[in-house]
Amino acid sequence: MTTHICFHGIGVCADERESGEARYWMAEDTFLRTLDALADRSDVELSFDDGNRSDLDIALPALAERGLRATFFVLAGRLDDPASLNAHDLRSLVAAGMSIGNHGWTHTPWRALDDAAARRELFDARNAIQEASGTTPTEAALPLGRYDRNTVRRVRAAGYPELYTSDRYRSRPGAWMRARYSVTEHDTAESVSALVTRRSGASEARNAAASLVKRLR
Repeated sequence: MTTHICFHGIGVCADERESGEARYWMAEDTFLRTLDALADRSDVELSFDDGNRSDLDIALPALAERGLRATFFVLAGRLDDPASLNAHDLRSLVAAGMSIGNHGWTHTPWRALDDAAARRELFDARNAIQEASGTTPTEAALPLGRYDRNTVRRVRAAGYPELYTSDRYRSRPGAWMRARYSVTEHDTAESVSALVTRRSGASEARNAAASLVKRLR
């Protein structure tokens, strides 16, 4: 089984673009200690959501120093935002061996979108990210982790080989839908390590069951 750890911002969230965003930013020193704790684990995968500047300024050098790879899920609608990654930044990530994925256009949940909005989030955003990064995003991550049966159907129909959620349980290698643990400002290197090393229990079983319900509703 694989544990997927998802980061958002690293450092200090100087200006929230959405209510509660700062809760998902991890202090830089805590982030570095967390990477040190995970560096030798082959059963852990790392990703970064939202395309914040800290992905390039802090995360990339730290990953490279430890020989780690990650997938960066970016928002097409923020490529011109000074606080976010731009096309040059994406190409720098790719040149360093990182993967680029689609997190949508506007960071709006993909549940209950009309057809036009869904096309913008799944197709137009992918095309814009491909043009900016020079590589085709094959992975998608659900904004705010929300989905239902129709969302899953649309993502499959859009041809994404992998879909990432925020459902907090381990995933089987090669699974099409992969759950992740999103870290928060309250996490530490020790708490993240505990997620990776603990045995699967009732909480993970509940989260996996809740994911199944969301896929069927």
